[in-house]
Amino acid sequence: MTIMKSVETSGLYTDLYQIAMGQAYFLDGVAEKPAVFDYFFRTIPYSGGYVVFAGLEPLIDVLENLKFYPEDLEYLQTLGFHRDYIDFLSSFTFSADVLAMREGEIVFPLEPIIRVEGRLFEAQLVETVILNLVNYQSLIATKAARMRQAAGNRVLSDFGLRRAPAQGGMLASRAAIIGGFDSTSNVKAAQIYGLEPAGTMAHSFIESHGDELTAYLKFVKANPKRAVLLVDTYDTLLSGVPHAVEAAKRLEEEGIELKGIRLDSGDLAYLSKKAREMLDEAGLSHVSIVASNLLDEYVIKSLIDQGAPVDMFGVGTRLVTGFPDAALDGVYKLSVYDREPRMKISDNLIKTTLPGKKQVARFTDRKGMFMADVIFLEGEEQLERMFHPYEREKTLSLSQYSDEPLLKPIMAKGRRIGERREVKEIAQYVKDRLSLLPQEHKRFENPHIYKVGLSEKLMILRGALMERYKMGFSGGKR
Repeated sequence: MTIMKSVETSGLYTDLYQIAMGQAYFLDGVAEKPAVFDYFFRTIPYSGGYVVFAGLEPLIDVLENLKFYPEDLEYLQTLGFHRDYIDFLSSFTFSADVLAMREGEIVFPLEPIIRVEGRLFEAQLVETVILNLVNYQSLIATKAARMRQAAGNRVLSDFGLRRAPAQGGMLASRAAIIGGFDSTSNVKAAQIYGLEPAGTMAHSFIESHGDELTAYLKFVKANPKRAVLLVDTYDTLLSGVPHAVEAAKRLEEEGIELKGIRLDSGDLAYLSKKAREMLDEAGLSHVSIVASNLLDEYVIKSLIDQGAPVDMFGVGTRLVTGFPDAALDGVYKLSVYDREPRMKISDNLIKTTLPGKKQVARFTDRKGMFMADVIFLEGEEQLERMFHPYEREKTLSLSQYSDEPLLKPIMAKGRRIGERREVKEIAQYVKDRLSLLPQEHKRFENPHIYKVGLSEKLMILRGALMERYKMGFSGGKR
C-alpha cells in the first residue's frame, strides 16, 4: 500500500506555468471546457528497441487525492494570484476520466500511453506530475529490463538508493522490480511495496574492528540470515577470501552457514573465478558470489561471457540514474479542445503531434508475437492498413493479423477503476509481454525498429489540420 504525503498530492506539485495558465483559463471562462491530452514519448532510451511503461499506480494514487491545501492557497495569494481564482482552487478535486495502457506494457514512440479526458483546467494541471512520475519510472524499469536480459536467471538486486535523486530512490526501487530485479537494499521501499529486502555489509564495519576475521565472525553471528561477507577491504585473494573461508569453518561448528561473499572492486571476472576456486577447494561450494561496483547491462553481459561465476549482481548508480541517458523524453500534448481536434505543428514532422481522441491497437502474428502497433481515431471499426507516420507511401496490410486495444479506462470521474495492481504482479506482466516481443527488437546493438503506424483516417485528419493552420498563417493566400 503506497503511503501518500501532502507534498505529492498538493496541487502545487507542478510547474508555475500550469497554475498561471489555469488562472488565464479561469478568468476567460473556459476552465470547464472539455479537453483531451495524450502522454507519449518520441525516442527510446539507451539506443534500445522498447520501453517498459511504469509509474501508473503511484500516479493514480496522486490523482485521486490531488487538492490545494490551505497552506498552498495562502502561498498562491502571496504570489499575487486573483482572489476569485484562489477560491476556485480551494474546492478543486480531480474529476477527469483517464485511459492508459496497463502498467508494465511494452511501449514504443509516438503512441498515446495515457489519455486524460476532463475539464481543460484539471487536464492541464496534471501534466507535470504525470511527466514526473511516469518518465522516471519508465526509464528505470526499461534499464532494469535490459539488465535482466543480460543477467539471465542470475539474481539482480537494486543497491541504488544512495545514488538516486533524493526521494526518487523510492520509485527507483519500485521500477527496478517492475523491470525484472529480484530485491532491493531500500528497506522502506521493501516495506511499502512488498519487495524482498537484500544487503550485505560495508567496509566500515570491517575497518572498525581489529582484524578482518573478527569482523566477519561478529557480523555473521549477529545476522545469521544475512551472512554475506565483503571481501575486498584489504586484499581480496590474500586476505578477504581466506578469512571468509576460515570464518565459514568456525561458524559451521556453531551450526551457522555462510551464505555468500561480495566483490566490490577490481577485476570482477578474474577475482570471481579465483574466489570460486578457493571456496570450492574448502568445501564451500554452497557459498554464493555477489558482484557490485558500477554494473550495467553491458558489464553484466561481459562478465557472463567471460564465464565469471557470479550468482548475484548488486546494481546501483547506473540503474537509478538511468545511465547514460538520464531522462525519458515523454511529453503531454493537447489533442482535443471543446470537442474539436487540436494539434501542434512544426517544420519537423516528427515534432508534429497527432490530433483527436485516439486508441492504440497491437497486432500480433500467427504465433502470438508482437508485430506492429497502430494509432487510430476512437470509433474506427476495421483497420485494414497502417501507414508510416512520416512516409505515406510505406504501408502494411493488417487483414491477416489479430489485434487488441491497449488503452483501457483506469479512472472514471477521478476515481480508480478496478483493483490496485501490486508491484510483483506488474513485474510478471512485463516478463510475459517481453516474451512476446521478437528478439530482434531486444538486442543491445542496432535493435530492429518496431513498427508503429497510423490509420488512414488519422493521417487524413492530421493533414487536413496542418493545411487549415497553414492557411490561417498566410491569411488564406497560397
